[in-house]
Amino acid sequence: MRKTSLAALTLTVLGAAPALAEEAAGGGGPLTVNGGLVIWTLVVFGLLLFILRRSAWPMLLAAVREREQRLEQQIADAEKARAEAAALLEQHKKLLAGAKSEAHEILVQAKSVAEKEREALLQKARQEYDGLLGRARKEISDEKDKALLELRREAVDLSIAAASKLIEAKLDSDANRKLVMDYLETIGARP
Repeated sequence: MRKTSLAALTLTVLGAAPALAEEAAGGGGPLTVNGGLVIWTLVVFGLLLFILRRSAWPMLLAAVREREQRLEQQIADAEKARAEAAALLEQHKKLLAGAKSEAHEILVQAKSVAEKEREALLQKARQEYDGLLGRARKEISDEKDKALLELRREAVDLSIAAASKLIEAKLDSDANRKLVMDYLETIGARP
C-alpha cells in the first residue's frame, strides 16, 4: 500500500512539474487548460481510487455496516425497553389499584371487627352491670331482712318490758319472747 501511494505521489509531482514550468514562463492564464496536467491528475485520481477501493473501501463499508447494525440493534433494544417499561407501568397501575382495593377491604373489615368488639364490650359491661345490680339488690334485701329481724327482736323486747311493767310481775322472758314472736309471725303472714 505504501509503494502505491508513493508512486502516485511521484507521478503527481512529475505531472505538475511541466505545468509549473510553463506557468512560470507566462504562457497561460487562469482559464487555460493544460492537457498534460489533466491527464496526470486523472491518472493519479484513478490510481488513488483503485488503491482505496482495494484496501480502504472494504474497511469503510464494513465499519459503516457495523455502525448501521449497532444503531438498528440499539433502536430495537430501545423499542423493547419502551415496551417493557409500558408493560411495567401497566402492571404497576394494576398493582396500585389492587392495593387500593385491598386497603379498602381491610378498612371495611377493621371497621366491622371494631364494631363487633364494641358490641361485645358493651354486652360484657351490661352483664357486669346487671350482675352488680343483682348483687346489690340481694345485699339490700338481706340487710332489710336483718333489719326487720332486729326490729322484731327489739319490738319483742320492748313489748316484754312494757308488759312486765304493766303487770309488775316478772315473767319468764323465754316463754314471753316465744309468745310474742309467734304473734308477730301471724301478723306478718296476714295479707
